[in-house]
Formats: sequence, C-alpha cells, structure tokens
Amino acid sequence: MSEDSQPQQHRRAPSPLSVGRQPPSPLFTYHQRPRTGVIPPPLLSPAAAEIRDQAGRRLSIQEGARRQSLTYAEAGIPARRRSLAYADLMAVFYPPNIIHQPTVTNTPFECAEWEGVSDSALSHIPIDEPGVASWEPTLERAIKSIVSIKAQCVRSFDTETSGTYTATGFVVDAEAGLILSNRHVVNPAPIVAQAIFVNYEEVELQPVYRDPVHDFGFFRFDPKKVKFMQLDSIRLAPQKAKVGMEIRVVGNDAGEKLSILAGTLARLDRAAPEYGVGQYNDFNTFYLQAASGTSGGSSGSPVLDIYGDAVALNAGGATKAASSFYLPLSRIARALDLVRRGEQVPRGTIQAEFEYLPYDELRRLGLDMDIESKMRETFPESQGMLSVSTAQRGGPADGSLQSGDIVIAINGKPVIEFVSLEETLDSSIGQTVHISVWRGNKAYDMHIRVQDMCEITPNRFIEIGGGVVNEVSYQVARGYGIQTGGVYVASSGHVLGSASAWRGSVIVSVNNIATPNLDAFASALSQLSEGSRVPIRLFSLDKPYRQKVVIMNVTTHWHALRMATRDECTGYWIYRDLDPPALRIGAIEPQTASVPQLPATLAPAHRVWPSLVYLDFHIPYLVDGMKNTQFAGPGFIVDKEKGYIACDRDTVPTGVGDVYITIAGSIVLAGRVEFLHPVYNFAIVQYDPQLIGSTPVEDIRFHPDYYEGSRRLAQGDDVYLVGVSADQSPVVRRTEVSSRSMVSTRECVPPRFRCTNIEGVKLHDQPSCQGGVLCDDQGRVMALWVGVSSQDSNNKDVSTMSGLDVAILRPTVESLRNNQGPPNIRSLDAVLWTMRLAPARTLGLSPERISQIEEHSSDNPRLFYVMGLSTSESPAAKLLTTGDIILEKNGKLVRNVNDIGVIQDDECVELVVLRDGKEVTLRVPTTGLNGMETQRVVHWLGALIQQPYRAVHEQVRHLPSGVYVSCTLYGSPANCYGLRPGMWITEVENRAVKTIDEFVAILKELQLGWPESASEEPSLRDMRTARYVRITVVNKTEVTKVLSLRVDGHFWPAWQLIHDSGTATGWKSIRHL
Repeated sequence: MSEDSQPQQHRRAPSPLSVGRQPPSPLFTYHQRPRTGVIPPPLLSPAAAEIRDQAGRRLSIQEGARRQSLTYAEAGIPARRRSLAYADLMAVFYPPNIIHQPTVTNTPFECAEWEGVSDSALSHIPIDEPGVASWEPTLERAIKSIVSIKAQCVRSFDTETSGTYTATGFVVDAEAGLILSNRHVVNPAPIVAQAIFVNYEEVELQPVYRDPVHDFGFFRFDPKKVKFMQLDSIRLAPQKAKVGMEIRVVGNDAGEKLSILAGTLARLDRAAPEYGVGQYNDFNTFYLQAASGTSGGSSGSPVLDIYGDAVALNAGGATKAASSFYLPLSRIARALDLVRRGEQVPRGTIQAEFEYLPYDELRRLGLDMDIESKMRETFPESQGMLSVSTAQRGGPADGSLQSGDIVIAINGKPVIEFVSLEETLDSSIGQTVHISVWRGNKAYDMHIRVQDMCEITPNRFIEIGGGVVNEVSYQVARGYGIQTGGVYVASSGHVLGSASAWRGSVIVSVNNIATPNLDAFASALSQLSEGSRVPIRLFSLDKPYRQKVVIMNVTTHWHALRMATRDECTGYWIYRDLDPPALRIGAIEPQTASVPQLPATLAPAHRVWPSLVYLDFHIPYLVDGMKNTQFAGPGFIVDKEKGYIACDRDTVPTGVGDVYITIAGSIVLAGRVEFLHPVYNFAIVQYDPQLIGSTPVEDIRFHPDYYEGSRRLAQGDDVYLVGVSADQSPVVRRTEVSSRSMVSTRECVPPRFRCTNIEGVKLHDQPSCQGGVLCDDQGRVMALWVGVSSQDSNNKDVSTMSGLDVAILRPTVESLRNNQGPPNIRSLDAVLWTMRLAPARTLGLSPERISQIEEHSSDNPRLFYVMGLSTSESPAAKLLTTGDIILEKNGKLVRNVNDIGVIQDDECVELVVLRDGKEVTLRVPTTGLNGMETQRVVHWLGALIQQPYRAVHEQVRHLPSGVYVSCTLYGSPANCYGLRPGMWITEVENRAVKTIDEFVAILKELQLGWPESASEEPSLRDMRTARYVRITVVNKTEVTKVLSLRVDGHFWPAWQLIHDSGTATGWKSIRHL
C-alpha cells in the first residue's frame, strides 16, 4: 500500500457532508447552486495556477443568481468550485471572465458550403422581416414566451452537484410544450423543475433532451396547464446573426424575474468558453459575443433581434467586464426538429477536440502555402482553419490524430468550420470517416470509426451509503486526460467516505474485484458481507498516475442501495433496488493478537498500554447539531469481561453512527454506543469480548484514592502523561499539573453537546497527542487526558485538552459492571461557574458565611453561581435564576462543583442560595437525564427532524414544539422552499403538532411524502399535478413563518430511525413512517 493508503485519522476528519468550510477561492466558479459540504480543494493545473496568480480572474454560472442562503448543518454535496487548466479558453456559464484568446477575425462565415449546411438544417424556419420594426411591440410579444425556471438538482451526478438554482428558458413550440434553455440548466443530473410565466402561472417541467457537448437542452410542459394566457413561441433564426446587429437579452438576470439588456453583436467566431476542469464545458463550436452585461440567472435567455426572432442562446459572460457569450442556434434548430418529431437526436464523436486557428498560427504549425492558398480561394471569407487540440485517451481518434494536426478535409470534402464537421460525424455513427490532416510538413489520411456519444454519456447512477457513483463521462474524462468509463464518485456519503473516497475519485476495484463500469461495481458490492471491511483501489482525478488502496466499511443498513436509470423518452429517473451485501451467517470467528511490548524507556506506559484502544466513529446523518461525520480518538477499557470502553465525547459526540474499535493495534471490531453522559465529557461504547479471543487486554487500573474521589489532582502534582498519537503510537511525558480550574465551553452553532459543570487540569508540558491518561509511576490512572470540543467567538470549532477526574466515571462504570444499566442521572438544569469571595461579599454575602467557607476550604475558597439555565421549562429552571450563588445542598456546604453539577438519584434537593443580597432556602426538583437522548429521527422531504435535545433547550426561551429540524439536504424540497435547520414545525395544514408522534400521524393521514407506487407508470407520475403542503415554522427568535413545500415521495421518501438496543448498531432503520 502507498504511504497514504489508510484513511486519514483526525480528531475531526474532513466530512463529505460537513457544512461551514469553504475551499480556497477558485479561478473560475459556477453560480448555479449553493454549496453544502467539504470536498477536496479545486484541482489546479500548473497553467491554471499561473494564470490565477497573474490575473486572478474568476468565472461563474449565470443561472444561480437567486441562491438559497447557506445555513448551518445543511447537508449535501459541495457545490462546484473548480479551477481550469487551459488559459486561452476560459470563461463561465455566468458570468465568465475576459481572458486571452487567439487572434481571430470577427467576420462570419458566409461561404457556399456554410450556407448550404445552414439552409438544409434550418429550411423549416420562416424568416420574414416587415419593413418597419420597433423594440416595444417586439418585446411585449416575446416576453409572453420567456419563463423563469426554478430547479432543484436532487442528486450529485457527473459534473453536477445537488442544490437549488434559478435560470431562464423560452418557448420554442407552444403546441408541443417545448422550452429551450442551456444544457447546464436542463442538467444531466436528476432534477425537479418548474417554469413560471410572465403572468405567474407555474407549470411542471420535464427534461427531455440535453446535448452531451453543446450548452443547450429542452424541457417539456403541458400547455393545457396554462389557463390564463395565450401561449406563443419564439422562432429560431440563426442565419440572421450578423456583426453589428442590435440585440436584446431578455431573461431572469441576477435573479430578477424579468430583465431586458441591450447589446450589439461583436463576434460570431469566439472560442467556446471553459468553465473549469472536471466541470461541464462546451467545445467544438463557435460562440457569439456582445457587451450586454448579463449576469447570474440569465442562462437560457433568448438573444432577440428587433423582429422578435432568437438569433442565439445566452450562455456565459464575464464577471469583471460587460462581455457576454451566446451559443449559435444552427445545431439547436436541428435538434429541435428531431425532438418535435419524437425522434432520437444522433450525436457522433471521435473523442477529439478541435480549435479554430488563424492562418498566421497555422503557418507556425507548418501549414503549406499551397494548401493555404487553395483554402483561401475556396473560402474567401474565412481567415483560418480547424486544428486538433486534443485526442482523448482511449477514444477512436487516439493514436490517429495528434495535437497540432490541421484538418483539411473529411470524406474528401474541405472543412474549415464546426457545423460541417459535426454534421458529418452525426450522420456517420458506427461508420468510418476519412480525415485528411496536415502534420508538420506532410499530409496524412486517417480512417477513424465514429462512436455514438450516448455510449460515453452516463444516464445511470448507484446510491450507496448516501453517496452517488456513476461512470466517468466524456465531460469529466477530457478535463483530466483519462479514459471514459470507470466508476466516478459524484458524492461520497457514509460508506465511501469511510474510505476517504471523496468526490472526484475514480474507483478501480472493490475487494480486489475490478470495477471498469457501473455493472461491475454493483456486482462487486453484492459479493461483500454486511459489516465487513474491504480494500478498494482508487485514484483522484487530479493525480490519475497515483493509485491508493484504502479500507471501506460495508454498512448499508443506514441507507438504501439502489440504481437509478434515466428514461430518455420521459426524462424520468427510475429506481430499482440492488442486491445488498449478504448478512453474515453464524458466529464470527474470534481473532487473537498480542499487545505490543513497549521498551523500558517508556515506563509506565507498559502498564497502561494493554488497556488503550483506538476508536473511529462515523456518522451517517447530521443530527444532534453535528457538522462533521468522522471522528477518531483513544478509548480506555474499563471492563474487559463485558467489553466496556470509556472515551471522550470529542471522539463519540452522538449516538447515531458506526463505531470501529482497534484493539492491540491489529484487531478491528464493530462496537455500539451504550451511554453518552449528558453533562460530563465522556461516553461508553461496548464491543463483544468473545471476538478478541485470548488477546491479553486489561482493565485500566484506576488509582483507588482518585477513583473514589477522596483525592484530586492539584497544582504542582507530578504525573505521567501516557497518550496516543495520530498514528496510534505511544506518547509518554513526565510533567506536573500547572493549574486546576473549571472547564470553559461556549454555546455552539448549531447547538450541540458541550461539557459543563466540571473542573479540569492543565499541564506544564503538554505534548501533542489525541488523548490518553494521567497516571503515577506505577501506571495507576488518576485522570483521563481528553479532548474538549467547543467553539470560539466566531463560531469556529476548537478543541483543547484537559485532565478529567476519574471519580466522575465511577457511578457509571460501577452501575454497568453490576448489570444495573446506566445510572440515574439528575440535574438542576443550571450552568455553573466559580465566584471569588470578594465579589460575593459585594453581592451581600454575610461575614459569618464567608468565615464558614474559609474555614472549610483547603485551598483558595470559592463559590459556585448560576451562570445560565440549560432549559427554561423544567421545574428547577422555574425556581433558580441567573446569578443565584449556591451555598448549601441538603444542609451541607457546597465545596466542589461535583456536589451540585450532577445530582445522583435525588428527585428533589434543598438548596440555600444567595439572591439579591439575601439567603433563600429552596426545595428544587431535579430533572432526569437520559444517557441516549436522541431516540428517534424522522426524514421528511429532505429534512431530518428530531425531538429538541438538551443543547437546543439551552439556546431558546421556550420550545415552540417538540418537532425540531436538525438538518436539511441540498436539492430537497425542504431546502428549496425555505425550511432551515434550527426551526420548529408547529403546524401542518393548519393542524397543530407538539410532538414527533403527532407530526408522523398527520403525515400518515395526509399521505405526505412516502414512496410512490412502483406499479404506476413513470410518465403518469411525472406529469401529474404537483402537490404542496403548508407548514408553520418558528425559529429560535420566535419569528413565525408559513412555508409551502412541494411533496416529492420519489426522490425524497419519508423514513425514520428508531433507537433499538437489540440491533448491532443500536438503531433500526424503517423505510416508511
């Protein structure tokens, strides 16, 4: 294996679903949809990096002007930010940048052969120009045919990522209900889209065609759904485009429903813009250019002449200039004619990219003067010819055409522009074409077989563990110089993320079974067993020369394993379940290993090391305020007979997830979360001790005095730190305690667990490690050295190390050892902090009480006061108030925060508090706390919903309801229509909901969101009237809002997770409500 063959181990490893991290600003970006997650940084070639440093220009897609705001914990796949490699072909969907272009003429092609091609392709288009024309009536008529498109890309796929975006389109056939827009709007990925007409009528859109290369596609809608407006079409008139023509670009510019921008066509032969390596890019075509200043949201707008005809399709532009780029309509008109007749649009390719070069550059490539003379004579209006830019590796042209070849003729016919080239290829699928090229100082004849472009354009994907894989497309392959085919990771999800197979990876094999295509990948998965760990071989697109072998955890019980295939006639994606990995039959055979023997120089680590293990924790869903999905750190065996392990909650922060335990450095077992302390910073996980055979592990040896609580580490005490480094090797350091103080944490955004009401110790010399123990020279443990997770003032996650008294583990450990289950934990629902005697005296503390406190304090005397309340709705919270100084509990002076931080067993305590300068006696009921707070998670329309947990209570005055939105997924109805994490659902269809049970009952009754019947025809499902549901939501500042969500049971079926201690993971997944 390579040096990085194993997944990286971090306390907070990068997550494919985590939110809030943004990669470095790329050279060019898409504006199409918002970002959700973490992916590897943009892949830059040296050329692109140099251009970025020199110019710093950025490009973007124009349809995403009206983006949804990013809010915490919104999960999904990261949006597209990539940098590109070719410096002379840079631009974007909207808006792109002005970059250096080869010098070419602005004269349109008007030679006989060009005219012949155009006329044959466009003979059905009538061109009539009245003698007098005006923009006002033209625009008034055209506006009725232009629509604003809102769409949700529901899955990451190929070059696309999930998200919500807006764009523009226009009706090109009112009777057939056909709308023309850009290919990056129609999208190769599964989408749900609607069109809004100028009178605000909304219709459902059905993607029916998207070109594999050129930036155009068609939607279909039902014209009968438009009730209050007479539909009209805009004619396509590519022949009318001329340099100097006045134009208007009408569309959803900058997210405004209607904008009209003026311009003048300046070029008809601009090179196709480049949108970024690994992203969708157009090529083998000219673009038109004008200074119309379009921006995000106007993708798909018609470029109109004064007679109301479309002369081009708006596609891209510059962010720091007024230049806009338009796609010519000649090939679009051909495709429209075929789509209108219900026929397939043939697209042939030899997997070669061509570029148009002027004659001066061609002469430098070796073009013979005689050939130039003949071409100039044949095509007097042309100032250049086509040259081969690249021949795709493994494609039909590979080995025949070379970069720099100058195209002279195809099938004996001279060719100097793209339309003739593509017409020949499109009409020759499966046949051999004869291409004559000039290379250096010689002419060569090549015979190349034309391939169907559909063969290298994926229309299937597999959902595995919440991630998505599809075959490597021509679009992706050309950006990185690799072959098409292979299994491309479009979104990593839970399973592939466990192997660090992030987006942009190509999987070569699974468990040593080659996966050259999607079918082979599905077959390899079916041969695995559930819960196993298998090697996968992969490479990253930016380093295709370097393969890695990593370990993948096979856990398909959290998510469905299925394949989706696009119906090319309807555009609908049809799911079918795949054969899952087989369940293990019979008992798992135990494994035995030896604990590594440490040298004497590392004493007393040799006494502790048999008790230390390493934990990896992977989260399938972002619940309980999580923003990351992978965690790792050390654990400590506290009961080897029952398999109990203690660790900090920076390693196991929530109960929903998979635990993998590495024992003796060589045995990896699956574990289960048994207990999460709701106040203190520790968790208990369990493994099956029978599975480690006779491996000589030991219970960690606690120092009796410290375990029972009669002694605590204090400033100046000598200790040995025995820790675990990131590579799981021992770290040993003799040091001393520098201080003892309260552990400080802040309220987190989004709300998540933070330890409170506890003291910790700091060390003079703190070596870097992931955790460990503080022990004496005999290896007896006095404190755990753990990570404390919190946030800074900018809401950035931070983690510090602190010593945790082992006495706080004792009630839990002893209760589990005695088969009594987790202990009865109760709380005052107060966040406590220390106060010195001086401010307490100022607040009215009597001299007698001060003397009593000083008399019973062995060190610096201090008091504990209520700094905040963990909830405002418990009985204790109604009696205590912020600022109360707690002096006594049940008649005893409070000397330690452990006396009141957690209450064991007592349902009611008597407290003496100092309030407003007077001592007050209170009988305060305590609140019972659960060691597994989250018991149920419901997924509905892309929202993860759970009961509000303790950290949420802390940040609100009162709970609006018990239905709390913990996370929303990009591209889902929840995300699209404004449902955000941190909201409470209080009503569904004007019916109040207070609990999760009531919420689920209403969903069942109204049938809001479960999968559609498999027997129903896809075309009928796709065309039926959309259904919306009204919900009332309240945010943490008690602002109420009513939302309407589109019900989608196909891509976003309802399901739920229920805690079940009888299962291996502790959770049961139910694929219905």
